[in-house]
Amino acid sequence: MRGVSLRRALALAALFSAGVASAGELQVSVSQTLSASPEEVWQEIGRFGQLSWHPAVATTVVRGNPERTGAVREITTVDGAVLVEKLVAHAAGQHSMSYRILRSPLPVSGYVSTLRVLPAQFGGSKVVWSSHFRRTAAVDDAAARQAVEGIYRVGMQSLVKAFGSPQ
Repeated sequence: MRGVSLRRALALAALFSAGVASAGELQVSVSQTLSASPEEVWQEIGRFGQLSWHPAVATTVVRGNPERTGAVREITTVDGAVLVEKLVAHAAGQHSMSYRILRSPLPVSGYVSTLRVLPAQFGGSKVVWSSHFRRTAAVDDAAARQAVEGIYRVGMQSLVKAFGSPQ
């Protein structure tokens, strides 16, 4: 699904934006069960400086130790958009990391996200990608959520291709 771009997700979000809604904190959470073990999946997605598993990402450059809080990554998407994110928590033993967006073209502010890999109920793993943020004035709540959720779903589809899904 390489053809999905951040610009396309933003354009769709703007298209579905209609009017002014609450400017309160919003949340998005997407999960996916995979056939591989949590350790296998974390080996692929648990590196803050390595996002080649996500089809929208072209390059990632990290300043600092990518396994320590405070590291900053600059992501360039396949369509040329640039996002800058800071690692705010990293717990490799618990297969969890959280990061904050410092700069991006997404219609959000105060964005903090957590990516976790848990054991699935009947074997394999469950990836949970969640965030909380505020939308900008450019879009309504639904459009802001849709932009973020679209990015998560494309990433999850890529993980299903790589690891399979029992569903």
